[in-house]
Amino acid sequence: MGQEIPQYMQELNPEQRQAVLHSLKPLLILAGAGSGKTRVITTKIAHLIKEEGVSPRSILAVTFTNKAAKEMAQRACDIEPLAAGCMLRTFHSFGSWFLRRNGGLAGIDSSFIIYDDEDMVTLLGAIAPEIKKTDLKLIAHNIARAKDCFLPPDSPGIDKINHTKMFKNIYKKYEEALARCGNVDFGDLIKKPVEILRANPNVAERLRDRFRVIMVDEYQDANIAQFELLKEISGDNTYICVVGDDDQSIYRFRGAEVRNILEFPKIFGDADIIRLVRNYRSTSQILQVASSVIKHNSGRLGKELVAERGEGYKPQLTFLPDQDQEARSCADLINRSINRSINSINNGINKPEAKYSDWAILYRTNAQSLAFENEFLRRKIPYRIVGSLKFYEREEIKDAIALLSFLVNPKDEVSFRRVINKPARGIGAATVQRILDARYMEEDWNIESACKKMLPSLSAKAAAGMKDFLCAIQESREIIEEPDTSIIKGSITKKNTSEYSKKDSSLKAVEGLSSCIAHLIQKAGIDEYHRAHDDINGEQRVANLQELLNGSVLYPLTNAGLIEFLEHIELDRAIEMNEDATDRVTLITVHNTKGAEFKRVIMTGLEQGLFPRNEKNDEDLEEERRLFYVGVTRAMDELYLTCCRERRVFGQRMNQTPSLFLREADKTQIRITGNVPFGFLSARSTDAGSWAHGNAIVTAALKKNTSSDGRWQQGDTVFHDDNGYGEVIKIIESDDGPVIKVKFQTGREVQFLSMVQSSSFMKIKN
Repeated sequence: MGQEIPQYMQELNPEQRQAVLHSLKPLLILAGAGSGKTRVITTKIAHLIKEEGVSPRSILAVTFTNKAAKEMAQRACDIEPLAAGCMLRTFHSFGSWFLRRNGGLAGIDSSFIIYDDEDMVTLLGAIAPEIKKTDLKLIAHNIARAKDCFLPPDSPGIDKINHTKMFKNIYKKYEEALARCGNVDFGDLIKKPVEILRANPNVAERLRDRFRVIMVDEYQDANIAQFELLKEISGDNTYICVVGDDDQSIYRFRGAEVRNILEFPKIFGDADIIRLVRNYRSTSQILQVASSVIKHNSGRLGKELVAERGEGYKPQLTFLPDQDQEARSCADLINRSINRSINSINNGINKPEAKYSDWAILYRTNAQSLAFENEFLRRKIPYRIVGSLKFYEREEIKDAIALLSFLVNPKDEVSFRRVINKPARGIGAATVQRILDARYMEEDWNIESACKKMLPSLSAKAAAGMKDFLCAIQESREIIEEPDTSIIKGSITKKNTSEYSKKDSSLKAVEGLSSCIAHLIQKAGIDEYHRAHDDINGEQRVANLQELLNGSVLYPLTNAGLIEFLEHIELDRAIEMNEDATDRVTLITVHNTKGAEFKRVIMTGLEQGLFPRNEKNDEDLEEERRLFYVGVTRAMDELYLTCCRERRVFGQRMNQTPSLFLREADKTQIRITGNVPFGFLSARSTDAGSWAHGNAIVTAALKKNTSSDGRWQQGDTVFHDDNGYGEVIKIIESDDGPVIKVKFQTGREVQFLSMVQSSSFMKIKN
């Protein structure tokens, strides 16, 4: 048109500018990772006011966090101060604003209170006092899920939340009680406005007249109820624009519905789609790895990101023996980068300074943080945990450690106070104090002895609870003091040791000290206490307890082994760390990385069953794949991927297989190191044959770690009648054929010809 581009739009690329100037039809801005979507949406708000003459009062922009809403408002006002007159809110804040003005139409007073999760449980307790609080928490959680899915108690679809008649009845009574109170919960902030707008067309029309422009950020995170609200507040003359990325929809467990964005063009009047594909965060080779995996999803609109920062370094995939070596390898990578930077500065080389804060270690579950925390503490590498407590600060771990401390030292008052009533045993604070007072009558101030003497004076319930506690301590002590238990390098060989672990528990241990710890945690009821105490996160708490067991398998099943284990924990916890320092490595789950970016990213635990989980399929598997995509696209300059051959699972060393996503990734874009699993390079890979042939490192690794006849691989587990279980530690090619060197659990090393495999010597697994 010959018109000069405004200053505030000159830094936009052609696609961003097209999105800002778009008008008339509904618009979906499909914004890839690192493509500058916030700049687009804030510039578009300012442009509508500045150039199109749109009244700020008629613009509604919604997002999902207060932080994002404030950032949008500030950036829009930096371009056009009049943007301060727009309504920029979260979905729930908008719902509250609406109900304060129109809630009376649904019997809700303008002075209503918003009930949080605890308030919901309290109200449910008044409705159903016979139900335990732990069960009420789960009911409250399910009611919140139902409202996110816009499902009232009598909806046929409620069965997908909870199919029981009891739940439907309580949900209905809860809604009635909430109405009598005149208050709302968070789900109502979205659900009630939709109901009011549908029942009152005049209110809906008035709202649509007010808001002529509606913009939604992070639209892929919208749930069904939010989608219904969006439909109700937009009319035929509303200009609606949503910004999101179908490839980054990773909150299905919170109610997010990816179909909202996939079906937007069809539902909102044949909407236009503008794809923002220019990525300003990551280098080309990082993006190619992400794209090669996400393209396997069928539920996506499709786009190919283009890196604006050049090719960069090739991502590295390292195959490692186990999670301990994985932690050491990550620490080595980080320390090398810091040391190189220090050497460069000392030698007068002008090079950007490397920082600990450049690094992030990503994992699928919080429990995986333990190995990294232990390793970083030992090496004095500063770190921070994002989204959760440090491992040893988690309540369930503190409880388990307190039990172990009391087992070792029955005079430990602090540990006794912490666990004597977890789970509730009817032993109140007064009784605890009486027991502690009675210990002074003991020569050695033994609290355990005092407990036994106090039993006759306790109530029936308290006495039963105390007996259970004392039994757990005594049985666990017998396990570690059994004289006929034979220990070989930290592994227990007594065949019936597994009897000490409950067969119906999810906590499992058969090696070393883990047998005692598993028994104590289960017998004392700590695992079930935390599973029931937090129905939403209970499984994660038990997973953390399992990780504590996994960390104990290397210690012998003796009292000395238990003391050494506790000492290791306490010394690690006592290492001085500068918690105020900003220069720290980030430890974070992949879910919590959304919206973050780091110069150097290490994605760990890329094994089938861990990431993705084995039970994931169809839509769940596609979400796992999106989660992998999100993790990869957090990396700016360097990306490292790790996969372990073995991992301690349920206290046992279990062989692992590489993640499906590693098999799907374009291996021509990855530098592969370590002991490559046999067949990995040809399994579901792009041009795998030429990649294996053309890469000298990988070819050498294959020759070194697999026998020429294909029978054996380094790391294979074998069994020999005379020597027991062992592991193939070396493969030697000779004139007579391949020779394998096996190290047995006894410590003995023996060489065998590869062709020798009989009933007395056989491969168990690889």
